[in-house]
Amino acid sequence: MKMLFAVCAAFVSAVCLAAGGAAMPHSGTRYATDAYPGFDSEDNIVNSSKKTPRWFAWLNGPSRTNAVEQLAYAVACETNRSWRAARKAYDALVREWPSAPEAPVAQEALARMLLEERADLEGAFYEYKYLLDYYPSACDFDAIAAKLYEVAGKMREAGKDFLYVFHFANTVEVRRAYEAVVLRAPGASYATDAMLAVASLREDAGEYDKAVMVYETLRSLYSSSEEAMRALRLEGAARMKLLRMHSYNAPRCRDTIEYLRLALASAQTSEARADLERWLAEADGIADDEAYASAKFYDSKTRTRQSAVSAYERYLSDRPAGRHAAEARARVAELKGGAR
Repeated sequence: MKMLFAVCAAFVSAVCLAAGGAAMPHSGTRYATDAYPGFDSEDNIVNSSKKTPRWFAWLNGPSRTNAVEQLAYAVACETNRSWRAARKAYDALVREWPSAPEAPVAQEALARMLLEERADLEGAFYEYKYLLDYYPSACDFDAIAAKLYEVAGKMREAGKDFLYVFHFANTVEVRRAYEAVVLRAPGASYATDAMLAVASLREDAGEYDKAVMVYETLRSLYSSSEEAMRALRLEGAARMKLLRMHSYNAPRCRDTIEYLRLALASAQTSEARADLERWLAEADGIADDEAYASAKFYDSKTRTRQSAVSAYERYLSDRPAGRHAAEARARVAELKGGAR
């Protein structure tokens, strides 16, 4: 038992020493100060409720009288492969003595056990997130943030597995996991990949407008990254899906066309340029159809001949080479010749 206490004490001392002399985490600020449009509210993805002692302390509380002894007890349970008792002991320590130097050690051990011994992905993610939220200076911030990203990836893969189809039928929690990763480690090398995952999951849910927001943010905040170039094409694809769903929306048409032109000028691969050129032609065609339909609206028995002529001439002025230009010119000639 003395040896066990010595090991625990050394572990805690090492953690505290590292926290006291550590520089700012390499992953960037602990929380992103930039806005992330397309993400859920911070109440859903950032804040973790602080742990407090459970009810019925005689059943759920710590088994020892102080944090040092409780940590030694938890370690002993884990060493003896008493997994449930160990998890319960680690959690009880954090709840009863949250300010003790042993607390972050116990919190990390709890997260690790949930991941490695129980394969509880959601539980492990929550516990690692709690460690970053409440003990950012008492843990290896970069390593734990990377662990969050790893677990988020496992959650996503599990959601694709038939055995987990009911467990992860709703991808909201997986998406929020990636969002939490980005907000905690915006400067990490994997932050851009995490943002692509967020956007992809938004698209999977049919939320193309929010996916576009995420792609825009990725391109803005990480403009020189490879992922930003990928986002250029992916955003174009998402915008086209929205356009096809709402082709009656003239402002959306104009906005999409403007984006595709800008994206085409920045695209770096022939595949991306080919897609953007095809989408631009399609979007321009939709806009042309809308413009012609608007002009044709005035060509009816309830409107004057001059209003119809004016509408067609506006169309021809804006789109002299439009695909309905010949038809519009012919109709103008008919109307000016007295036809109705």
